[in-house]
Amino acid sequence: MGVRGTGGLWWGTVSCTLFLAVNGLYSASDDVIELTPTNFNKEVIQSESLWLVEFYAPWCGHCQRLTPEWKKAATALKGVVKVGAVDADKHQSLGGQYGVRGFPTIKIFGANKNKAEDYQGGRTSEAIVDAALSALRSLVKDRLSGRSGGYSSGRQSRESGGGDKKDVIELTDDSFDKNVINSDDVWMVEFYAPWCGHCKNLEPEWAAAATEVKEQTKGKVKLAAVDATVNQMLANRYGIRGFPTIKIFQKGEDPVDYDGGRTRSDIIARALDLFSDNAPPPELLEIINEDVLKTTCDAHQLCIISVLPHILDTASGRNSYLDVMLKMAEKYKKKMWGLWTEAGAQSDLESSLGIGGFGYPAMAAINARKMKFALLKGSFSEQGINEFLRELSVGRGSTAPVGGGAFPKIHAVEPWDGKDGELPVEDDIDLSDVDLDDIWDKDEL
Repeated sequence: MGVRGTGGLWWGTVSCTLFLAVNGLYSASDDVIELTPTNFNKEVIQSESLWLVEFYAPWCGHCQRLTPEWKKAATALKGVVKVGAVDADKHQSLGGQYGVRGFPTIKIFGANKNKAEDYQGGRTSEAIVDAALSALRSLVKDRLSGRSGGYSSGRQSRESGGGDKKDVIELTDDSFDKNVINSDDVWMVEFYAPWCGHCKNLEPEWAAAATEVKEQTKGKVKLAAVDATVNQMLANRYGIRGFPTIKIFQKGEDPVDYDGGRTRSDIIARALDLFSDNAPPPELLEIINEDVLKTTCDAHQLCIISVLPHILDTASGRNSYLDVMLKMAEKYKKKMWGLWTEAGAQSDLESSLGIGGFGYPAMAAINARKMKFALLKGSFSEQGINEFLRELSVGRGSTAPVGGGAFPKIHAVEPWDGKDGELPVEDDIDLSDVDLDDIWDKDEL
């Protein structure tokens, strides 16, 4: 009977331990906020509040004895200081991130969420509340003196440096999929650690590149950053082992590592290549008014203007020339844009570019910022235009200033309707009464 009683007591102890291990020490009815890797960044790191966080293990006797005191403190501090708990036995990555080596470990997350302080006070609810109010008082005084604003993005150590990072998009475990995975845009994402020296060196280059890329790609290529020490679900998902790690995300494709240079020019060049690969097919615009010319040429590094023969003079058809232009625009779409006009429709523009009267089709490459242009000397074909643009890209093409130093007046014209040209219909001529002898007689006179 005694053996059975001992066995029952042993089994009751094991059952209690198993129950605690499965369910933790806190429930939803408590004022203690359960924290996990999924919600830690949003609840704690991005919060303006002061947090006291206990890292515990359900099987730990000291943790079990602290539990009622921790609950009392949480209730007393409700609405004043946030009190949370992490099952560090279940969420070992989160405990490891904050250097938890024993249980319970209590940390205070104040103004600088990346520099949590260890709590060294007593384990009674009174001692915990006193420590919380003391930390809160310090936080408020710091804010009053302007020394700390309780930065909430989880990137404090990097934000302390100079530079404008407004175009670098901060991503978290919670926001990543919605912004990146479900996006039609291209994303270049830096995974960093706030303490990493190489990350700090990259930061101003990344920020400057983000602004330039946003402008040049109209937001179609985005530069972002993930604090991998906080957002460990993402870091684990993508196998981040060193910092900084940069990955490229494109819809429907597996992410790939960026292995290029770390200067802003290197980053911008790669981003523009990605934009070119993913940009929609280019559109060829007819110059029908001044706005089309200026808006298009001002927005692109190189503006290509073609002057095509009049629709009645085009033996091979206007569409064949437009097809050639489209193929070239597709190949060079990250650096140029194509416009066209009919011969004679914009005579002032033709004159300013040294075109006029004959030699159609003609083509000019214009740098609107410098108001310089170069003319196609070879054939109006894929090979001829490709050679022309390649010569320009290596600085071997000859250029000249646009006549007058600015674009001339552009005349408003009706856009081409896409149809073949037709000669005007003339009245029938009646030759039945014509006497050729009379004409010859007059000629003889």
